Amino acid sequence: DGMLVEFPSVVSAVSCATDVQREMRHRNAEVPEDRRIEFRIGINLGDVIVDDDDIFGDGVNVASRIEGIARPGGVAVSSAVRDNIGNKLDLIFEDMGDQELKNIEFPVRVFNVVVSGPAKAKAGATAEVDADAVPDVDKPSIAVLPFNNMSGDPEQEYFSDGITEDIITDLSKVSGLFVIGRNTSFTYKGKSVEIPEVAAKLGVKFILEGSVRKAGQRVRVTGQLIDGTTGGHVWADRFDRDLTDIFAIQDEITQTIVDQLKIKLLPKEKKAIGQAPTANVEAYTYYLKGRQFFHNSTRVLLALSRQMFAKATELDPNYARAYAGIAICDARLENWYRADIPTEKIIAIADKAISLDPSLAEAHAARGVALGNNGQHGEAVDAFNRALAVNPNDFDANLLFARYRVTQGDLDQSIPLFQRAVETQPDDWQSPLLLDSVLQAQGRFKEAEHYARLGIKRAEEAMRLHPENSRPAQLGAPTLARLGETERAKEWLERALFLDPDEPIATYNAACTFAQLGEIDRAFDALDKWSKNRGMEMELWLDTDADLDPLREDPRFVTMLQTIKDERGTRIRSAS
Repeated sequence: DGMLVEFPSVVSAVSCATDVQREMRHRNAEVPEDRRIEFRIGINLGDVIVDDDDIFGDGVNVASRIEGIARPGGVAVSSAVRDNIGNKLDLIFEDMGDQELKNIEFPVRVFNVVVSGPAKAKAGATAEVDADAVPDVDKPSIAVLPFNNMSGDPEQEYFSDGITEDIITDLSKVSGLFVIGRNTSFTYKGKSVEIPEVAAKLGVKFILEGSVRKAGQRVRVTGQLIDGTTGGHVWADRFDRDLTDIFAIQDEITQTIVDQLKIKLLPKEKKAIGQAPTANVEAYTYYLKGRQFFHNSTRVLLALSRQMFAKATELDPNYARAYAGIAICDARLENWYRADIPTEKIIAIADKAISLDPSLAEAHAARGVALGNNGQHGEAVDAFNRALAVNPNDFDANLLFARYRVTQGDLDQSIPLFQRAVETQPDDWQSPLLLDSVLQAQGRFKEAEHYARLGIKRAEEAMRLHPENSRPAQLGAPTLARLGETERAKEWLERALFLDPDEPIATYNAACTFAQLGEIDRAFDALDKWSKNRGMEMELWLDTDADLDPLREDPRFVTMLQTIKDERGTRIRSAS
């Protein structure tokens, strides 16, 4: 009396569900009421584990429970589905609020999909329907591939990536256009591709590709719009401008695509497109540099990232995202490396960002980390929940909240957050490797191995692109050891310690690796070194980290764990 179906995209799932229900309505209208069949359909976005002919996982469990509260003949979706659909389908979503679902530990926000076809919005509906807009089921569709960095300097990669992301963001504001998201597009970064194959795989009609060459105060941007079915060029152009014109170039490219595809812009869309994040292009450049450093997150790179964000705020005192960047860097430096940064200062900077732009999820997440460091756990959870309320798909907010949940021993609640982080940033290696460790601690070994191998694959690519960064090797080494790949584990650990011999978290991960390799004394030597310069978050990871399970019965570990707990308690009492 039911079925479970996996789709490669959210849009495909919701399109199929609404088509099924519309067809069922049509057929039911032709038969007596007592012979009608009505389905309920529930849809969720999440990773699934495939086992022969079966699929399972937390994403499946939530979908099953949502189906149970859907209306007969209706479709109900989770907030993750609603957020990913955006304006890609001509549908109205009615907010059903947070729902307590059976055997699901956390409330899930659920939306009812109005499946009767495009219409004027009902009271309480979350989708906006413009009275002048003509519904068009067959919207033009496009994917923007990462623009190539042609500057001859790998360090300029941040600039070409930033331009690509901004063009995707601007195009996504156009209701008459279906745009593949940034995370999917960036899986093609650095790869040689056949345009028709990519278009077919992504299910889009058009592909935009281009390049960026930045030299001093001049920039050259090329762009070409390609018909994915034929490989023929629809439009191509080159922009040679001063660097200060970069936002105008992005605006022109977006407007040209809209014109070429004969899309009518709504007044509010005309206003939104090309709205620059800052009027100062130099501040924008520093912000992009800061984001690149932040993604790698060693102590040195976090400090550099903060310097870039701070410089951006000096150049533009109203640059909200740059303030959010400072706050999240400070929160992580305090949390991971016990930097002497007062909690009140971090919160004040986060509040500055929020006052300028309340929709910045990373600013709310930074508040969460700072409040958690200060022992204000209720307020910390509220801040993290606020971050996810304004942007459920923000990578930093999901990852930071997941890590915080682990430190509080809430492993079950950390898992869906880690899974969302895995989904929202396809090149991230941290979230799958950390999720592997959490699932190991939960005894969910088959799921853990799936994420372990995904994390190793992503970490390999990260090391290829950024050989100077030790973090992928740090986290990957204990995972390889647990998978039985002993020699690779030793090579990765050697690489990490060569790059960052005095990095506290590298030392912690060395202890995890030695523990998994069965080198117990070396594991305790590494823990002793780490304990002299440990961060607050890693103290709490010690309680549940599955990588350290081989040490837990050893009296030395029991003593260390108790000593750290006593010192932490003393520190919290002194702070209060």
